[in-house]
Amino acid sequence: MIGVLGSGSWGSALAIHIARVEHVMLWGHNEDNIKTIQETRYNPRYLPNVQYPENIIATSSLEKLVAQCDQLVFVVPSFALLDILKQIKSFGKKDLAFINATKGLEHDSNHFFSEMIDELFDSPVQAVLSGPSFASEVARHLPTAITIASKNERDAKSFLPLFHHHHMRVYLNSDPIGVQLAGTYKNVIAIAAGISEGLGFGFNARAALITRGLAEMTRLGVSLGASLETFLGLAGVGDLTLTATSTESRNYRFGKFIGEGLTKEEAFEKVFQVVEGANNVINMKALGERQGIELPIVAEVYKILTENLDPKIAMINLLERSAKSE
Repeated sequence: MIGVLGSGSWGSALAIHIARVEHVMLWGHNEDNIKTIQETRYNPRYLPNVQYPENIIATSSLEKLVAQCDQLVFVVPSFALLDILKQIKSFGKKDLAFINATKGLEHDSNHFFSEMIDELFDSPVQAVLSGPSFASEVARHLPTAITIASKNERDAKSFLPLFHHHHMRVYLNSDPIGVQLAGTYKNVIAIAAGISEGLGFGFNARAALITRGLAEMTRLGVSLGASLETFLGLAGVGDLTLTATSTESRNYRFGKFIGEGLTKEEAFEKVFQVVEGANNVINMKALGERQGIELPIVAEVYKILTENLDPKIAMINLLERSAKSE
């Protein structure tokens, strides 16, 4: 049985996909939500009109899931992942395998979660899953291509049977740091693109933000030892393009609400889901400062969300930067 941790839209979508080939135990902390899934086979809050297969067991007991599952798929908010990993460590189970589909860094230490897993567990089998993939489309079995990344090719391949089937195609990658960074950074650029849309700036501005955001992401990633090719692939430009161009993206919607004049709190309430980019921007700004890398778009989104900078002024700041070679 495969354990999927996180019963929101993305966790549920992956559980539904995996359930086509394996039995799945799906964990969530909200007992009412878990009870609804188990009793009705539906999750009206996150995936309305999508039926959960009968071979998905929903539970709110993390200890029960770990006791019955050896392969764990993490799809929880980034702010919760470290605490969950520590709980799993306390159960004392050996030989667990981890694949992380959470997009973000550890909030306090700014460490990548692959690094945290290596620190907490003894030579764990682990990989990272990322790429352009809206949960609603995966849950409805629409064609999707993703990346599984690990420093150890054998580890990456061990997770292939869970994902590489039916309507999902998987590409292997040996750069987990680059894949994790891309999955985090694209959320910030998606907020910026949404803000631009909310301000009524049009497609030209959005294309510029995506292109220059990719340049920022790549500069920072390469400085951390990531591969340039990662940012030109599914986890980089692929996920960035999807997330920064559609209202299906919660980060894009959040930014659009900000651009339309809503406060951060009002935008959070309207999106009604975790907006990872709002936390990711803090991580990316700190990483950029540590690496000595200039990140203009991140800097302006940070000011909008933490210093209440007027979004129009932020966009003017970007436009008025001195001319440079591309």
